Parts: sequence; structure tokens; C-alpha cells
Amino acid sequence: MTGVNAVGRMLGVLGDEWTLLIVQQALLGAARYGDFTARLPISHAVLTGRLKTMTAEDLVTRRVYQDRPVRAEYVLTQRGRALWPVLASVWAWERQWVPRHGDGLPAMHHRACGADVAPVLVCRSCREPTSEKELRVRWGPSGSWPRSVPVLSTRRRSSPDTGRSAPGLFPETMTILGNRWAFAVVVAAFVGTSRFGDFEAQLAVPPSTLADRLATLTDRGILANASGPYLLTKKGRAVLPVLITALQWAEQWYPAAEGPAVLLHHIACGAAFHGALACDSCAEILRGNQLERVWHSPS
Repeated sequence: MTGVNAVGRMLGVLGDEWTLLIVQQALLGAARYGDFTARLPISHAVLTGRLKTMTAEDLVTRRVYQDRPVRAEYVLTQRGRALWPVLASVWAWERQWVPRHGDGLPAMHHRACGADVAPVLVCRSCREPTSEKELRVRWGPSGSWPRSVPVLSTRRRSSPDTGRSAPGLFPETMTILGNRWAFAVVVAAFVGTSRFGDFEAQLAVPPSTLADRLATLTDRGILANASGPYLLTKKGRAVLPVLITALQWAEQWYPAAEGPAVLLHHIACGAAFHGALACDSCAEILRGNQLERVWHSPS
């Protein structure tokens, strides 16, 4: 059977920085067109285009709240709201690995236990924290590199990366997620791809594009190639919760008739791996409605 699988849909839908930023702001309460333009440095043309695409992808639904003149709001669907673990993982990774944010990022507060939280990826079966070394990964019934090539095009923001960002923007993560080919390269690296020729052959990516993405990921400390092959650094390996939550979201909302694209096995407990985010203070599985932003005053 042919057709793009869940990995390809994940890379295509989530491999766009504006889509993720719009979802983030919608989770924080934005709904009307003016809410998004006030919170994001986005042009009207780009915002209009993204909202149209996100409506077609059933991430948001358009609701008219005024007839004359016609005004509408964009409300997250169940599929869109289900992206909260991806955004929470992104948030946590940026706070730990990107200290150069100009104004810093607020902490996430877990209402259930009252503590600030750094989400931890755990196995749902045994509830133990899980790293990439404890996972065995193989293609599932719908899995293959040809079927995993992203199909949606992306357009990066034209503003330069100055090393500073407005609160809530994720410049380092967007190096990975904000470009479909960079996202695809990181996914390939997690499953063992390390040579330029192998990346090129497996992903069907133009050589010039691949060279640019590898250079960017190396410059940002996500990959290292001092000895020849491109290997994930500690910072790069820490992206695992982002990838797992994104993959699980795609498998849930874009299932293939013949089965999953990727099969994960947790070596430690012997069960099929289904990840969840847990609170690092109380160890309880997190729920999106239990998290809130908290700004702490400098000590």
C-alpha cells in the first residue's frame, strides 16, 4: 500500500514554525485574528494562509461570531488541543538547553502537586523515565522512508535570528521543527542514520538542502561530526520527548489502514512503548489542563 504515513504527516504538518506558534497561542487563549497578530510577529498574508491550512487539516475550526461585518474566531479542535504534549516538550527543552533567551521563558506549574515542573518522558506501562538508549525502533506495517517524506511545503520567517526572542517563541526548537527537512534529518539520526549519503538516499532530500540543514544542526549543537559521521549530541538526544509526542500525535490522528508507521519497544520492561509526560516532582502523568505558566521574579 502507498501513501504518506504518520511520520510524513508529522513532518509535513508540524514541520512549520508558524503552525506550532499559532497552536501555542491558541492553547494560551488566542482565538480571534487580532489576538494572533498582537501576540506573534506574523504578517497578515502568512497568518491568513496558515489559518486556512490549519482549518483544512482540522487543527482549528472557524466560527463566525459577527455577521456585519463578518468576523470569525479560530478555535482549536480536539486534534489541535491534542498537541499540548508536543508544545510542553518543546517548552521544557528550550528552558533547559537554550539559556540565551533574552527575557527567559516562564516556568510550567503543575496544579495537581503545586510544583514547577520539567516534564519527563516515561513509559506508560512501567512508568519509568525513558531515554533513546532504552528504546528499540523499527518500521511498522506502514513504515518506510519513501512513505515518510513530508509533503507540505514550509516557509521560514525572514527575520534574522539575533539570539534574542520574544517570550513564548522557540528559536532553537524551530531550527528542528520549523523546517521539514531539518525535522526529517533529526528523526533519521535517532534511528541510526549518520552518513551524508545515507541521509540523502533515505530522505530523498536535495544535496544542497541536506548540507545546509546538517550545517545548521551542527552549528546549534544538536549534531556533531568531528569524526566524520553526524551523531546526536546530548542536547540533540534531549529532543526525544518532542519527537515521541509528535509521533504519537500523528499516529493517533493520521492512522494508516495497515497499521503504525513506527513500532517502539521499551527494552527495560519488555512492553511496546507508549510514552507519556510525567511530573518530575510528583511522578504523576501530566494532563494539559493541569499546567499553567508562572513567571518568577529574579532572585
